[in-house]
Amino acid sequence: MFSMFAVLLPLILSSCGGDGDWLTMYVGTYSDGFGAYLLNQRTGKAGDNPFAKAPMPNPSYLALDGDRVYAVSEMPDSTAAVYAWHLYTRIFENLGSQLTGMPSGGEDPCYVAVGDGLLAVANYSGGTMALYRLLPGGGIAPLDSLIHSCTGGPDLSRQAEPHVHCAVFTPDGKHLLFSEFSADRIGVVDIDGQDVSGYRCAAQLHSDYGPRHLLFDASGKHLYVIGELSGDVTVFDYDDGRLTEKQTIRADRVDARGAADIHLSPDGKFLYASLRLQNDGIAVFKVADDGTLTDAGYQNTGKHPRNFNITPNGRYVFVACRDEDAIEIYRRNTRTGLLEDTKRRIHTEKPVFVGWVPNKYTVH
Repeated sequence: MFSMFAVLLPLILSSCGGDGDWLTMYVGTYSDGFGAYLLNQRTGKAGDNPFAKAPMPNPSYLALDGDRVYAVSEMPDSTAAVYAWHLYTRIFENLGSQLTGMPSGGEDPCYVAVGDGLLAVANYSGGTMALYRLLPGGGIAPLDSLIHSCTGGPDLSRQAEPHVHCAVFTPDGKHLLFSEFSADRIGVVDIDGQDVSGYRCAAQLHSDYGPRHLLFDASGKHLYVIGELSGDVTVFDYDDGRLTEKQTIRADRVDARGAADIHLSPDGKFLYASLRLQNDGIAVFKVADDGTLTDAGYQNTGKHPRNFNITPNGRYVFVACRDEDAIEIYRRNTRTGLLEDTKRRIHTEKPVFVGWVPNKYTVH
């Protein structure tokens, strides 16, 4: 396998200036690779083309760890894998990969998270949570632990087989939480260094919930869960691996059964949830001091906003609209939380992930 790869493409933005203004933006796709773009978060403008591209099939979700990128290859067969990459200015170095396909883990890996020396991969098909140890150079060791989820939800068209959709390491570093889509519950395991044990149910959600993405707030005291099937967002209090349900509020007003992603604004005052399949868009909620939510508005977007993200300065929201072949850019009102379409687009094939890290290079 190759070890280095670069795609050298022209940039609109060719130099870095202004402390904290410049980011390296990564775009994952249902295509033949993910790209790195130069983004100015003060203006919300990015290059039309990536300045580097990492070739791999269906990199649908990425975990960003400085210059290292861990990307799942969401394939529906034994070629499913998780890859490790390192970005050197305009070159991606491949640090290796591990297969996640059965029998070693599961097919259609759709989420990856980095912990302290560990990598967690959620395998949608097969319904497993796979954990790998990270090597000193950033590579991925062979499969270390495999957790099998179960069923129990009432939707026989979508919950008949086990599915796992997301994983988050808890802020205290002691646990890993993951969404058990087909069982309508949140699972948890204990983390002791790089040892994993104690799989159990942390929270049972209401029937037909279909938990998808999980999100901690900056305090680490509140966990937010979005239900793909129910269209609900549930707020939990968190304490040492234990979850206490505090509130459930509806995000999907049309019962489209396609809720996707959630993010908090950098100041923690607003929560955003993307909805697909009907009335595609982003629901906006105001966050109270106790973590609970109240409805603040709704912004329609292009088709299938599978994933989105908010710039660190809070000014812009970038929405990966898979079926538009475009990332849509929205201006965010930091006072009201509401969004305004800038009409600017980054065109790329089937984008399904957008994220960033501070830019440390001057790219010409």
